[in-house]
Amino acid sequence: MEVHRLDRTEARRIAVRAQLLDAPRPTNLVTVVRQLTLLQIDPTAAVAPSADLVAWSRLGASYHPDQLQRALEQDRTLFEHNAMVRPVSDLGLYLAGAADWPSRATTREWLRANDAFRRDVLDLLGRSGPLLSRDIPDTSVVPWPSTGWTNNRNVTQMLEFLMMRGEIAIAGRRGRQRRWDLAERVYPAGRPELTVDEARRLRDERRLRALGIARAKSTAVPMEPADVGDAGEPAIVEGVSGTWRVDPAAIGQPFTGRTALLSPFDRLVHDRVRALDLFDFEYTLEMYKPKAKRRWGYFALPVLHDDRLVGKVDATADRKGGELLVHAIHQDVPFTPAMTDAVRHELEDLASWLRLTVKESGSVR
Repeated sequence: MEVHRLDRTEARRIAVRAQLLDAPRPTNLVTVVRQLTLLQIDPTAAVAPSADLVAWSRLGASYHPDQLQRALEQDRTLFEHNAMVRPVSDLGLYLAGAADWPSRATTREWLRANDAFRRDVLDLLGRSGPLLSRDIPDTSVVPWPSTGWTNNRNVTQMLEFLMMRGEIAIAGRRGRQRRWDLAERVYPAGRPELTVDEARRLRDERRLRALGIARAKSTAVPMEPADVGDAGEPAIVEGVSGTWRVDPAAIGQPFTGRTALLSPFDRLVHDRVRALDLFDFEYTLEMYKPKAKRRWGYFALPVLHDDRLVGKVDATADRKGGELLVHAIHQDVPFTPAMTDAVRHELEDLASWLRLTVKESGSVR
């Protein structure tokens, strides 16, 4: 198979186009999620919830969070599973082999010991669903053992495990709380049955189309891998060691860039090693660090300009005060006047979308 030779500019543009961060913007939320394959759910909303911020970065002011809720709960064009929002057309890729989950012996033993509890949950949802976890009695006979926050959280753990097994599903949310129901009442019937190997291959292919270019193998991460296996075709990127996998359909396409503010969980930057290799962009989410040890801020937004990641914006939404507080704008490379104007325009657009006004309380660094 031909090995594609790419310079870093082309590699970056492939990655940016694949993530729908070039111009012009897409216009439909479901189309965006189908291309990206996911929106990650995270409760942190220092600026906005990550799923909404990722959608806004692509769709702009035309996006409203109600669209996501409607797609999940009414249209059923998207579904929530394991902290990710995905297109319902991909449902079979994530439920393949679900009946055999889990592979971990301790989890299998806990489920076996609590089979009557499992049946109680399914019977109750069948009669009364959808329900919040707090509405489901704990009839476990063996508590869930953990040294962390899940210790003895038996209802929560059972619901998570039954979701992974494809027996129940998230029917919607009440605020941040999930509403649970039988899978057959949430998921559409007639989805294709795939083997585990077929599903893995298709997930790799879908992930590569969403990323454009990625490593065949990389460090294992929970929930969503950063690598793509044998998908696509091999590539070498000038000035970067090792080989890559590239979506051949993405090579040589026209590119028109724009400026965008990104969520820290955005897939353009989520693989920090790839971001450093292709974009010379160093980034760490610092919300878990003590304030004194932060370089860029609690929830710093990466800044994309054309095909470069050029800085971070340390911002916080003060909803009570009606302001988007901009604590600092960190320049990884010196901003030109055009870049400065573009970043400030994006901040104004973000504030307008949040129904806030911009207040710069910090400095350019």
